[in-house]
Amino acid sequence: MHKSLLSLFPLLSALALAGCASTKPTSAPAKDDPVTSNPAKPPPPSAQERADALLKAYLTDYARLENAAASTYWTAALSGKKEDFDLSAAADLEMKLLHSDAARYQEIVRLLAEKDQLKPETVRSLELADLAFKGNQLPKETLEAMAKAQAEIEQAFNTYRAEVGGKKLTNNDLLDVLRKEKDVKKRQAAWEASKAVGAQVAQKLVALAKVRNLAAKALGYEDYWDMQVRLQEHDPKLLLPLFDELEKLTDGPYADMKKKLDAEVAKRFKVKPEQLMPWHYSNPFFQDAPPMEKADLDDFFKDKKKEDIAAFTQRFYDEIGLDMRPIAARSDFYEKEGKNQHAFCITFDRKDDVRTLLNVKPTNQWMETMLHEMGHALYYTGIDQSMLHNQREAAHILTTEGVAMLFGALAKNPLWLKEYAGADPKKLAKMEKDILEQRRREQLIFVRWGMVMLRFEKELYAKPDQDLNKLWWDIVERYQGLKRPAGRDQPDWASKPHFTIAPVYYHNYVLGELFAAQMRAQLAKMANHTGPTSSLSFNGRKDFGEYLKTKIFKPGMSQHWPDFVQAATDAPLSPAAFASEVT
Repeated sequence: MHKSLLSLFPLLSALALAGCASTKPTSAPAKDDPVTSNPAKPPPPSAQERADALLKAYLTDYARLENAAASTYWTAALSGKKEDFDLSAAADLEMKLLHSDAARYQEIVRLLAEKDQLKPETVRSLELADLAFKGNQLPKETLEAMAKAQAEIEQAFNTYRAEVGGKKLTNNDLLDVLRKEKDVKKRQAAWEASKAVGAQVAQKLVALAKVRNLAAKALGYEDYWDMQVRLQEHDPKLLLPLFDELEKLTDGPYADMKKKLDAEVAKRFKVKPEQLMPWHYSNPFFQDAPPMEKADLDDFFKDKKKEDIAAFTQRFYDEIGLDMRPIAARSDFYEKEGKNQHAFCITFDRKDDVRTLLNVKPTNQWMETMLHEMGHALYYTGIDQSMLHNQREAAHILTTEGVAMLFGALAKNPLWLKEYAGADPKKLAKMEKDILEQRRREQLIFVRWGMVMLRFEKELYAKPDQDLNKLWWDIVERYQGLKRPAGRDQPDWASKPHFTIAPVYYHNYVLGELFAAQMRAQLAKMANHTGPTSSLSFNGRKDFGEYLKTKIFKPGMSQHWPDFVQAATDAPLSPAAFASEVT
């Protein structure tokens, strides 16, 4: 969450004034005195001095406004009130206005042209500033329109409660229906209700996409998708082929897995596999796997309280040498009316004030989510705080997602469940093979879902006026193998909040899965582990915690992410380690 303000007076003028103690002589100089009659001019500030001054002023503004933006967003996410979302939108606009300052941006560009005269850490901060400013060199009216539209749509998501049979249901309630309900008509009603918010926001999302596109094109990009990908330090010519390779590597394993999965689901509902519809699965978007009949991990949590989920998480992190207590003290873990129904992590100051928002229930999914979000938070708190403010961030979006996924996956690790969730050892022993297969299914299902998001969002911004409802199901059928409901012409795509709150982001989740697989491979080497990495024990491994603190957390954003990944995992980012886990 990052937000902003307009800049100060031109920096060079300030530096020139700072370099002169006084322009008024204390006495008249002697006419023949060569020193006083023709005083030597002070040398102009060096590139390093100019960069230091610019970064000091800019990062002071940035830290102040980012804190305000985080604070207002947090309040709005908890309350769901329009006035709080209005304040959040205003704070978001201030952040954008800070980064829209053309004079400051041009000075950044000039300094980067002289980077051979600058310290490496200075160059990196200027590069990050350049990325932040590039996307905001827009008129105030455009920035205002985008901030207002986003806040309006987000409020609709926060306050939406699905209605089924005259009863309002939370997102958790809907997920419970899809996990447990055996009546197919009730499942269908819950699935359709989960999508109904799409009709409320679809037109607004298309309008926002067009505004975002106009802004991106004004800045020289093909469209908003192209701009966002490049500002995330991705090259589309490398990103898309990587996804093509991942698709090829997972086509066979995914098809085989889904055939077996569909046979199980069809048996459960007494239908033929070819009759399965999206509401037969346990997630509205089929982004995670239905529980296997012999490996329903919720069984291990049915006698637990919601507070136990936090307790299990805290004990685990303690035992690998990571302290989540200060984060938990500031966080909000449980459901409230009007509160954001999902989960996220946010930093207020890029130092100590890091928080998570969750809606915890005693289920395996929320166990995974708690581990996941605390992974994000611990990454933030572990970054070297001596670095400049804009480097005190994860090396990349994909690396913080990778860390979160590394930890979240432990909710399906038999050794972890036994030690921290108190799962029955005998029951675990019988279920272990099925639990590991469940984990593999989830990996495959999630990356195929990520492909849907990547391809759809790219097409959304390429042609926002096309038939998006049809496009959505065309892409879903190709990558997920789901059957589109006959005659359905609803904006089901628009019920996914990421299009609003985290646009052009989902590919980083998938890349995070690849990075998590590479980290697991490194940890397995450290532990001399043989067998599938999904059964690697993290229990009490303080050396794992130390690896994460030194090799992953501490460097922050001091390097370009490909260099960071190579240094942290001894390999460039690729689908290889992930493919070895799922084939």
